[in-house]
Amino acid sequence: MCEPAYFDVVYAINPWMDTAVRPDPRAALAEWKYLHDVFVDLGHQVELIEPRPGLLDMVFAANAAVVRDGAVLVANFRVGQRRAEAAAYHDWFAARGWTKLSQAKCVNEGQGDFLSVGGRVVAGSGFRSEPAGGDEVADYFGCPVVKVSLTDPRFYHLDTAFAVLDETTVMYYPGAFTPQSRELLREQFPDAIIATEPDAVDFGLNAVSDGRHVVLSARAGRLRAVLREAGYEPIGVDVTELLKGGGGVRCCTLDLGDPVAG
Repeated sequence: MCEPAYFDVVYAINPWMDTAVRPDPRAALAEWKYLHDVFVDLGHQVELIEPRPGLLDMVFAANAAVVRDGAVLVANFRVGQRRAEAAAYHDWFAARGWTKLSQAKCVNEGQGDFLSVGGRVVAGSGFRSEPAGGDEVADYFGCPVVKVSLTDPRFYHLDTAFAVLDETTVMYYPGAFTPQSRELLREQFPDAIIATEPDAVDFGLNAVSDGRHVVLSARAGRLRAVLREAGYEPIGVDVTELLKGGGGVRCCTLDLGDPVAG
């Protein structure tokens, strides 16, 4: 995770950002700290990267890399405002001895668009990451990749419309995907939890699960009830200020290991 020391909205690179509605720095820090402490209280180890001046979106650590089986493929950001983050995260991994470490050649926005589900990766494209990024991820990690396309600009990264709950179960909002992708998701995940548009707009799908606890936006009350009924333990976290930058719980969290460990 990366503390939002420099988080601000002075440009708009997704539909959630409005330069006339800037975040309150203290409130944003408090939201992030609460999320950090939730993970710690659940028994997870949280590593921190030092925020760098001028990198306003560095708090959204999920976009920094794809990490799987001890290997790291650092992001290659589409938008210029975020490209310098790649070097910061590459340096962080290198300094900690991660040896299989490279930067993506294709446009690839990390775990924002590439999410591990058991032995495979679901790869999203349409607004940020390139479709060819899925092939690069498959080659680099030696795993099967399921490619899907996003069609609603509000859900510009896969992790705003699709969440991994455990090694076999996911939840997603069908309206964020093309018809072909919806059919593919139905085939791949027949037991998925299907979210509504309000669930997605409330950033309920921008969630982190350890297979039992699901940490998600406090706004997504209906989805929390559905998760509870399905046997999970949902934990709501306020992300009001962070959402002004287009990010929530999952956006702030780069998973360094097994996506359902814990």
